Amino acid sequence: MSLTLDPATTRIPDASATGYLVEDLSVTFPGSTAPTVQGVSLALAPGRCLALVGESGSGKSVTARTLVGLTGAGASVRARRLELDGRDLSGLRDRQWRGIRGQRVGFVLQDALVSLDPLRPVGREIEEALRLHGWGDRAARRRKVIDLLSAVGVPEPELRAKQRPDELSGGLRQRALIASALALSPGVIIADEPTTALDVTVQAQVLDLLEAAKRRGAALLLISHDLAVVSRLADDIAVMRDGRIVEQGTAREVLSAPSHEYTRALIDAVPSAHTRGSRLAPHVPIVVHEPGPGERRDPRGGPVLAAEGLVKRFPGPGRTSRTAVDGVSFSLAPGETLGIVGESGSGKSTVARMALALTEPDAGRVLLHGQPWTEASRGIRRPLRREITAVYQDPLSSFDPRWTVERIIADSVAAPTRERSARVDELLDWVGLPRGVRERHPLTLSGGQRQRVAIARALAPRPSVMVLDEAVSALDVSIQAQVLDLLGALQQQLGVSYLFISHDLGVVHHVSDRVLVMKDGRVVEHGDADTVFTAPQQPYTQQLVASLPRLERSAPSKGTA
Repeated sequence: MSLTLDPATTRIPDASATGYLVEDLSVTFPGSTAPTVQGVSLALAPGRCLALVGESGSGKSVTARTLVGLTGAGASVRARRLELDGRDLSGLRDRQWRGIRGQRVGFVLQDALVSLDPLRPVGREIEEALRLHGWGDRAARRRKVIDLLSAVGVPEPELRAKQRPDELSGGLRQRALIASALALSPGVIIADEPTTALDVTVQAQVLDLLEAAKRRGAALLLISHDLAVVSRLADDIAVMRDGRIVEQGTAREVLSAPSHEYTRALIDAVPSAHTRGSRLAPHVPIVVHEPGPGERRDPRGGPVLAAEGLVKRFPGPGRTSRTAVDGVSFSLAPGETLGIVGESGSGKSTVARMALALTEPDAGRVLLHGQPWTEASRGIRRPLRREITAVYQDPLSSFDPRWTVERIIADSVAAPTRERSARVDELLDWVGLPRGVRERHPLTLSGGQRQRVAIARALAPRPSVMVLDEAVSALDVSIQAQVLDLLGALQQQLGVSYLFISHDLGVVHHVSDRVLVMKDGRVVEHGDADTVFTAPQQPYTQQLVASLPRLERSAPSKGTA
């Protein structure tokens, strides 16, 4: 992938630029008595990256949107200084902000599918950004679009420019969004969670693009909860909690010798090879009771789940077909975690759906406790479904929003009606939720609470296997740590087996006993987790491992400012 922008079409920010200066920023929304952001001071300098880190609700995204004039209607914004290259931005009208966004400040959001117009080809959307700022004629803008898409590593840019966002992969959509943000070579780039939920290789490519912009002299504000990503790109770090900056310094200082307990907790919660076998959030108690009758699984005997030569094809354009899974085999022992990794489109989730007997394989089969599972009739499978359950990335989409937490969990309890209430209480205890959430609806819960409800629901029928498909990918690092600790404790106590699917190699290494690496529907490598991640044999696995951002915690060098 080329990361070199054509100097003939790319402006390097003016050397006299001073960047973006923010002093004592406070933001209050209508109906709120307390500011969402309070007393925030940041300096974005040309050629440097400042990372703003913290959990959901800390005020990171509100800060970012305020810096591009998108705080929201009715919001009260106050600041001692809000300056871009010496220009005072306080009190600007919407029309004046539109003249700054894109031309002076580029803004990259996390969800490209939402940020891009779903009805318009991406090339036309990038061209529109150029047109609004009076850049060139139509022919020049179209050439510029192709140059930009090529520069951000989009293959076949002429073809991709004609496609709508839903016709592109997540990585291509994100690169198109970055191309739009870089179209006018702004001196400041604000990237709000630009790599969350991206595969490790695509994530590396996006970070390369942002690093190249920084080398050309742009000031970069990177907003992320992923400290490994931050450690790769950031020169400076500001840690945000409850709307305030609680710690700020050079990246080396903050990551190697954090002074605030919140920063230390964030760093300790990052899963990796070094955290295997240990808790990520030891300060959070886990209440796990002794298993009831039939709850603890016998570790003896054969595999609880086995796949034999799974093949799945899907219809393509015309009369063609696409092979999504091609000859995949694996086995899962009682009380074991098998991790499945690979890029988007590698076939991971299709394998998961076949393991759950939600998708029928075109060839091969799945065995549950040594008995035919995918080959069995619906009537035979129905009573056995309690043996294998699932937890997905977005539990909210799998809940009926009209149902209370109690009803969501009780619906999966395999017990007489009179016993279900006690079982719901027991499951809430197991996943660390107060019983007071029983009458609440999913929309009133935090992301971490919803995922705990999803785990409680999956545990309700006393399964022997749980399929976890990107189950922690959308969680903040500290909430992710608590959920991973919970899953580890439940497995130790119950002996349940996990089929753990994720694009996050650090998480997979932390939780897995064995790992399956998939590419283009095939298994390219499998084995013990430590062996696969520390001494990969196949070039593709080596590429994945090399692309994995690692949290650098080396001690600050002498003389570091």
